Amino acid sequence: PLVPGYHGEAQDLETFRAAAERIGYPVLLKASAGGGGKGMKVVEEESQLADALASAQREAQSSFGDARMLVEKYVLKPRHVEIQVFADQHGHCLYLNERDCSIQRRHQKVVEEAPAPGLSPELRKAMGEAAVRAAQAIGYVGAGTVEFLLDARGEFFFMEMNTRLQVEHPVTEAITGLDLVAWQIRVACGEPLPLTQEQVPLIGHAIEVRLYAEDPANEFLPATGTLALYRESAPGEGRRVDSGVSEGDVVSPFYDPMLGKLIAWGQDREQARLRLLAMLDEFAIGGLKTNIAFLRRILAHPAFAEAELDTGFIPRHQDVLLPPPQALPAQFWEAAAEAWLQGEPAQLRQDDPASPWTLRDGLRLGLPARSSLHLQCDGHEQAVALERSAPSTYRLEGEQLCHEQDGLRRRYLAVRRGGTLYLQWQGELHAVGAHDPIAAAEASHSHQGGLGAPMNGSIVRVLVEPGQVVEAGTALVVLEAMKMEHSIRAPHDGTVKALFCQEGDMVSEGTVLVELEEA
Repeated sequence: PLVPGYHGEAQDLETFRAAAERIGYPVLLKASAGGGGKGMKVVEEESQLADALASAQREAQSSFGDARMLVEKYVLKPRHVEIQVFADQHGHCLYLNERDCSIQRRHQKVVEEAPAPGLSPELRKAMGEAAVRAAQAIGYVGAGTVEFLLDARGEFFFMEMNTRLQVEHPVTEAITGLDLVAWQIRVACGEPLPLTQEQVPLIGHAIEVRLYAEDPANEFLPATGTLALYRESAPGEGRRVDSGVSEGDVVSPFYDPMLGKLIAWGQDREQARLRLLAMLDEFAIGGLKTNIAFLRRILAHPAFAEAELDTGFIPRHQDVLLPPPQALPAQFWEAAAEAWLQGEPAQLRQDDPASPWTLRDGLRLGLPARSSLHLQCDGHEQAVALERSAPSTYRLEGEQLCHEQDGLRRRYLAVRRGGTLYLQWQGELHAVGAHDPIAAAEASHSHQGGLGAPMNGSIVRVLVEPGQVVEAGTALVVLEAMKMEHSIRAPHDGTVKALFCQEGDMVSEGTVLVELEEA
């Protein structure tokens, strides 16, 4: 069963405009050669079509070397359910259950799980057999995934087939106990599949999250930089981490921003969910922005716990999943100051260890000891004064800051890397540094009136020219990074005073691209 759409050879705007009118808005533009959300745009009305098509074609060409597009009806509130199929060279083909990949952002999967919650055995069988028929119809051999949209009435529509193993294949391995990579090698060697359809296991439940270098608070822009801190969750039963990075690596703008995958298996869905939450709590990455806290909020959301899944999950719960920035509380600054001071050497000088003036104990004659710090974190700065009339309730033990008060003991990860302290606070890792007011003033002055590049990337389009009057929200420059396009838009009405880039330029994060004079 197919979603209504146009999959023809003609690729001009008028053909797509006529097809969209026939199908009915909203429609979904998709790269024919694509996957992973690249070259995919939702078009709500005819006025958006031309720009969306041009942008999707550029993304498709950049990602796949093929700009051809198709257009389909955009199904409202669907679930994304896909079937893992496997076929050998002897005509045998079977399906290894299904995965639910409905939690998506920008058509890019964020959370995947197997089996799909709430599917009846009859629906699983119908979808599995449809996927096998599709694979057999093209004489397919090896691992593949047939992807479907599943609506609330239980109707499903073929979306695409990915002729490869996918990022989320570990959840299938977790619920079947099978090694799909080994199966690929054996099939390539001419061996038959080792199981029949009736023998395919389905054991427990598995959930995977994709760990990205991106900034959820800034429209999920990809993040680049050096992994100054990288700690994976501890191994154990039902825990798996697939990653390709280590501490000290550089995340560049030339590749997909995914750093790794966290996979948890449990005897049931709730055990898998809680196990994955614990893994996220143990993970720590410093030096660039990641989506760890965002993933944790998804898994902890009551709607996710109740398996209320569809592709609109993230937009529907955006207020909870993407809360506005909150001021850091006084307790945070106190903990940061304690970790900072206790992590410093006890003495400023080693040449006179007997002198009280070399100690960092905040000594004041006739008064309680007092230490003063001026710290900055997440764009905020705070002066903190710690007085020592009694022993501190904080104690730094290795890389753990322990706090004991009223019989309750808490531990916070506190890791020092050069001039930065990474402190884990309420599920998020914060980078704390010493505040330099002169450097802050210079940085503010240099960017005044200028719109900077939000990340490293290349300029693919310059849409304005000096002297042009623009309204708030007007796209000024289009930047491509990690195979995705991002528009730099005017934050207010004004006049373009100067351009500091041209199409084809490679720019670094923070580079001023446009100077905009406010109206």
